[in-house]
Amino acid sequence: MPNLKTAAVHTMTNKPWALAECCDAYVNAGIGGISVWRNVIEPIGITEAAKIVRGSGLKVPALVRGGFFPGFEPPVRDAAIDDNKRCIDEAAAIGAEMVVLVVGAVVGMSLEDARKQVAEGISRVIDHAAANKVKLAIEPLHPMYAADRSCINRMKEARLCCEQVQSPWLGIACDVYHVWWDPDLEREIALAGANGTLFGFHVCDWRANTRDLLNDRGLMGEGCIDIKMIRSWVEHAGFKGLNEIEIFSTEKWALDQNSYLEQIKRAYVEHV
Repeated sequence: MPNLKTAAVHTMTNKPWALAECCDAYVNAGIGGISVWRNVIEPIGITEAAKIVRGSGLKVPALVRGGFFPGFEPPVRDAAIDDNKRCIDEAAAIGAEMVVLVVGAVVGMSLEDARKQVAEGISRVIDHAAANKVKLAIEPLHPMYAADRSCINRMKEARLCCEQVQSPWLGIACDVYHVWWDPDLEREIALAGANGTLFGFHVCDWRANTRDLLNDRGLMGEGCIDIKMIRSWVEHAGFKGLNEIEIFSTEKWALDQNSYLEQIKRAYVEHV
């Protein structure tokens, strides 16, 4: 049974809170880390954000998110490269171990072509990541996002991209919400562990009666994912990082966030 020091909470989980509120609440709750979304940095700037995060003493597994590499026109792809380099700079500033990549997809572009552009885009920023000692983690997204959000939907596709780019700074973030359904998941987790590419592990739950394709994730234990089993696979593969709690939920964001954080703590201990 994990304790709260093994957990990191994504700021998006408590979306109503500003960055400083998240840091203070997680420290007071005894949580081990924080993964920072860029939307909480934007209002205050990276200098102030770095001061807040580094001053909290929390571990920082990730800055979220980079990616969105594919585009029909070269200027679109070039702009994505510039933005990903800025994201890497921000991650270095706050002391984040990695940047999570939601790789992107474009309506009307084949998945094959989009994946080629993703590999090309990552290849163009990987040296910048290495120079800043920031890892890049491809996060496969559920197939419901394949049209416009991510052309990489299984850990296998993420693995193939890693094999193509061939850098120790590139790996995979495994989010149970997106990959729990994959019949090859245990094997792919084991391969990622053996290859040294298992960089991140995210938890929440899949509601069988999902009401919204983006903002209706469940608190751990509210859905159908066997999170403990997947965590056992991840640990057996050698993963030793923090378990990142990442929940998008309009329902949960409407709650008192202090009370909601108490629910998160209980759910983590009981169901992760």
